[in-house]
Amino acid sequence: MQQKNRDINLEEMMAAGIHFGHQTQKWNPKMSSYIFTERRGVHILDLTQTARILAETCDLLFNAAAKGKEFLIVGTKHQVADLVASAALRAQCHYVNEKWLGGMLTNWATTETRLRRFQYLQLEESRGGFDRLPKQEAANLKGQLFRLKKCLGGIQYMSDLPDIAIITDQYE
Repeated sequence: MQQKNRDINLEEMMAAGIHFGHQTQKWNPKMSSYIFTERRGVHILDLTQTARILAETCDLLFNAAAKGKEFLIVGTKHQVADLVASAALRAQCHYVNEKWLGGMLTNWATTETRLRRFQYLQLEESRGGFDRLPKQEAANLKGQLFRLKKCLGGIQYMSDLPDIAIITDQYE
């Protein structure tokens, strides 16, 4: 793996508040090696380890992008939903920012059929096919299109499973 020297500034990380961890009562013992100290009931993370691991992760992602790997960015919390969509569009990769459907990756055959249905409904809407249908049926199809767009809009052009998934807040 080609190592690039990423300029990660510890002062900027401190200013962004990256060093603040969880409350001391809600901590995970597996995180003990990454905790620097405890102050006022909050764990303070070791920024030197964070910077090192962040640089390694950046190198991994840059190398994967140079090889043409496919990325999927997942962030469904309201605070990051818009950021995930804009970052994925800038990076030209797939994203999920509204709702994660169970089995989206593990049951890829079903996801592919839903993607084909989504693309078919988009095509029919753009051709004006909904106008030729009865009102109730057109409304049902538009509702189905809206729900599919909400769940699958960011992966509508994904033809195969992604090589790398970047997940924010995996517990939610």
